[in-house]
Amino acid sequence: MNLSDLNNLDMKDIAASPAPVRVLILVLLFAAVLAGGWFLVWSDALNNLESAQREEQSLRDTYTVKKGQAVHYEAYKRRLSEIEQSLAALLRQLPDRSQMDALLTDINQVGVGRGLEFELFRPGAETLADFYATLPVAIKVSGGYHDIGWFTNDLAKLPRIVTLHDVVLTPGKDAKLSMEARIQTYRYLDEKELAEVKRQKMGAAKP
Repeated sequence: MNLSDLNNLDMKDIAASPAPVRVLILVLLFAAVLAGGWFLVWSDALNNLESAQREEQSLRDTYTVKKGQAVHYEAYKRRLSEIEQSLAALLRQLPDRSQMDALLTDINQVGVGRGLEFELFRPGAETLADFYATLPVAIKVSGGYHDIGWFTNDLAKLPRIVTLHDVVLTPGKDAKLSMEARIQTYRYLDEKELAEVKRQKMGAAKP
């Protein structure tokens, strides 16, 4: 086959063309059909296939996670029960409003029992949180080094939760130390206070 064969090609009578020309025309037609099929059908089908494969992988991952949760359900259930018991135990360490005066008295007595002199014992304003309130108490005591140490140790051993913050020690007279600090006590909110905290949160969440 040469260029003259292509130049003299009669499109109306391709059957009479030389065999090489007919083969070339068939190859070109086949290539055109393939190209048309690719752009019109196969490209969309391949895109759909890739999308389906990604969705399948996502479903497999979700299934693996759910299966792991199902297998460990009883362990999760036991763990939740343990957490609820621990929370209940902690809540029992929080006094209610009626017990706060007794707790403050206990704190004072702990210091007096160690021979400390209170120069300041001033409860501050309460701060409400989700289910509890914090009450800061500013104190200033003076006494021996070991007495102050035992005082802080006794505070930690109280049946209620009491924490010590912002401790400042300064030398005093007669080999004594003066300690200024903030004691933090906590109490459980009653139902009315819990409802008020919830109402405030809902109001703050509104635009």
